[in-house]
Amino acid sequence: MAKLFTPIRFRDTEIKNRIFVSPMCQYSAEEGIANHWHLVHLGGLAVGGAGLIIVEATAVAPEGRITPFCLGLWSDAHTQAFKPIVDFIKQQGAIPAIQIAHAGRKASCDAPWRDGKFLPPEQGGWQTFAPSAIPVTPEHGTPHALSREEIQQVAAQFHAAAKRALDAGFEVLELHCAHGYLLHEFLSPLSNRREDEYGGSLENRCRLALDIARDLRTLWPQDKPVFVRISATDWVEGGWDIDQSIQFAKWLKEAGIDLIDCSSGGLILDAKIPAGPGYQTEFAQRIRHETGIATGAVGLITSAVQAEHILVSGQADVVMLARKLLSDPHWPLHAAKELRTDVTWPAQYVRAKHIE
Repeated sequence: MAKLFTPIRFRDTEIKNRIFVSPMCQYSAEEGIANHWHLVHLGGLAVGGAGLIIVEATAVAPEGRITPFCLGLWSDAHTQAFKPIVDFIKQQGAIPAIQIAHAGRKASCDAPWRDGKFLPPEQGGWQTFAPSAIPVTPEHGTPHALSREEIQQVAAQFHAAAKRALDAGFEVLELHCAHGYLLHEFLSPLSNRREDEYGGSLENRCRLALDIARDLRTLWPQDKPVFVRISATDWVEGGWDIDQSIQFAKWLKEAGIDLIDCSSGGLILDAKIPAGPGYQTEFAQRIRHETGIATGAVGLITSAVQAEHILVSGQADVVMLARKLLSDPHWPLHAAKELRTDVTWPAQYVRAKHIE
């Protein structure tokens, strides 16, 4: 059997294969509440054979949404809306996961197919928040620099959202510390110019993310895993980089985190990123080898052979697919055929299993 289709276990949670659906924003919620689009989108990916389905960045507070159309998890209504989606994913033999997030200074934007421009309050947006009052670009509004008390309020929002995720039936929790959103903004010296205990040294810049990670690991059942997504580098000199990521990963491992989801970029919008097939796998490999924590590789992984090579060569423990699964939600079933591995198809689709 191809390694891509061997089960993997985190704590007491066994995942049937190593194809994980990367969280992908759909910008299709109303007041943060999941709807039929999310059921069909996520349910279709579960039918397609992926082992783990991670729900898109889900805001812990209304002002933590990237757009007014992003998912949220700040009320019981949000919890209830997720339950049928979670149940359907489980019925397909996949594991439901959710990424909880706060967009920070990159919040309050329009949907990407409407240019994704910043929305000021008079256009349906809101005041954004960040570690320091530094805008993403001159076109974005200047964020409000969080006070110590407000930082603790944000940490409490993550706690409450995680509890709701558990109540909704999710088996895996992922903390979003990547792509230039709030927790990444605290990590990077390019966006964090604070002079208190949350800024300056690496330990201080990691403080909030680590405090939240430790709290979530205590709240989340000990038999269920917690992941963290990071941007391993800002791709800008003087910013967050792989060496800092490795130390951060060591601290996360000590906190009981089970896997580092290794992405990159997002903090500086005009950073020069050498995107290409597998361009981020080296980060997953270094973190895995230098810390001993499990890693997920993500970024332009599109072929079965490529995914298998990443795993067999020890670059990562799992692969995270995004755009390829939007193009082909049944990619796992097709990849199994390409790798000559027999997997179970949904009974309703078996008649198509041997069609070339």
